[in-house]
Amino acid sequence: MIRERVREVFSGWLMLPVVLALNGLAITMIVREAVGTDPAAWPIIGWSIGALVAFVLLFGFFIVNPNEAKVLQLFGAYTGTVKQAGFAWANPLYTKRRISLRVRNFESGRLKVNDNDGNPIEIAAVVVWRVVETAEACFEVDDYEHYVKVQSEAAIRDMTTHYPYDAHEDHVMSLRGNTSEVANQLKTEVQTRLARAGVEVIEARISHLAYAQEIAAAMLQRQQAGAIIAARQRIVEGAVGMVDSALEMLSRREIVELDNERKAAMVSNLLVVLCGERATQPIINTGTLYT
Repeated sequence: MIRERVREVFSGWLMLPVVLALNGLAITMIVREAVGTDPAAWPIIGWSIGALVAFVLLFGFFIVNPNEAKVLQLFGAYTGTVKQAGFAWANPLYTKRRISLRVRNFESGRLKVNDNDGNPIEIAAVVVWRVVETAEACFEVDDYEHYVKVQSEAAIRDMTTHYPYDAHEDHVMSLRGNTSEVANQLKTEVQTRLARAGVEVIEARISHLAYAQEIAAAMLQRQQAGAIIAARQRIVEGAVGMVDSALEMLSRREIVELDNERKAAMVSNLLVVLCGERATQPIINTGTLYT
């Protein structure tokens, strides 16, 4: 694996007058030899070669913008990366590839994936990333931007299959109910896939989540039914606790003595009152307890 090597280069402002002076000197000497009283061929050829070399040196100047880098190669061999912003000069034979180090984001398209329960859903995510290893980004993958796109979508698909769309039990994680945990898991999945490309994942979050169109209506009814069942279960649990507390309090304070039959009637009445959807209409017993 090719690792990044930070390369120090010459300041362009220091090399600019030197290169211009060399170009000026070569041109001056060529003109002087050409217009002299006894022009010779070899000095003119020599100074022409010098002028050509001085002209080629002009191609060694380049600019590095803030949060950018230039990857230097010499005849295909990696020689280093320039990260210091400013006007610089390096060997003109180097090829200089620009790599952005700025924070970028990628939003996937709406992917149709089956969740952990086998239901088709539509999901999309936003991945915030940046390049931190320029050598890996250039040489370990063919096109690191396309690599980020493809691997991010693959990670989204893989992560979606491990969670249900929705869950009514507290200990079960779901895509809709545990957004923070799912986002952390998605970030880990994407980072694992993009580490080879020298990319750091800053954030990954779901931006769109819905049932697929063909089952949206049916799943909405199922979701509502599940929510009703879960709510009824909570209501029944709370009602049973309240009835048990009432019976225990009546017995402890010796307010009234109830046999098993009357206790059963009281439990039935209390559960009807506490679990009913509508307000109950009380009936006042004007007789004794047993009439």
